[in-house]
Amino acid sequence: MSPHPSEARRARRTDPDRRGRIVDAALEVIATGGVAGASHRRIAAAADVPLGSMTYHFAGMDDLLRAAFSRFAEEVSRTIDDRLAGVSTRAEAVDAVVAHIDEDIFGSRRALVLTHELYTLAAREESYRALTAAWMARSRAALERHFDPLTARLLDALVEGLTIHRALDTVPARPGLAREAVERVCRPSR
Repeated sequence: MSPHPSEARRARRTDPDRRGRIVDAALEVIATGGVAGASHRRIAAAADVPLGSMTYHFAGMDDLLRAAFSRFAEEVSRTIDDRLAGVSTRAEAVDAVVAHIDEDIFGSRRALVLTHELYTLAAREESYRALTAAWMARSRAALERHFDPLTARLLDALVEGLTIHRALDTVPARPGLAREAVERVCRPSR
């Protein structure tokens, strides 16, 4: 037997995860249609929430985009933190960075698209640069637990550059490219 309509509405009104579902839905909408294709209506439908929930939980689309991209940057930062947390040698750290590139970044078209949508916003709108700057600082801090600051900065730039190439290349990267690139950056100077 279906719940009475007022019970269904009441259940929705006390939905404690609604804001989080909206943020998750925004990321999925952006991953498939870009920021340009994201609207309150599309995101509300993807989150299975009433359209009015959008303005209840967010001051506007900019507020929602910040929440969504903040969550995404946190997720990506956590992956590199997690990869590097359990390593103790430089060789293990190199392996962790390579796995991060090959599996966490190259293995997810969604992550590639979301990364570039955020980069585009940050390139156009200075207010989003604080978000990308914090993301880069966190990535470099994780890398600096195992590499000197310059090498960490170069590795971070390498990861970003390989991400751009992977997203834009028309042919797949050759196997082993990430390992070769990371090892070259980490090679001791003579």
